[in-house]
Amino acid sequence: MVNPDLLDLLRCPVCVKEDKGELEHFKESWLICHDCGRKYPIWEDIPVMLIEEGDKWQAAAKEGLPIPPPKPE
Repeated sequence: MVNPDLLDLLRCPVCVKEDKGELEHFKESWLICHDCGRKYPIWEDIPVMLIEEGDKWQAAAKEGLPIPPPKPE
């Protein structure tokens, strides 16, 4: 489980520059940006805040996200 204090500090690396970039913690597996809709996976309790990862899932519906998130091969 990701430390709740860390979750309070994390922001979307794209949106934090112009907006709040606040993230929703979804099913302990994803962080979803309220501003742009990018979805960042959490692998082995580590949030992957790479813009490229968020871009991959931006168009996906929240309810359709795979649990757990797939890891790159």
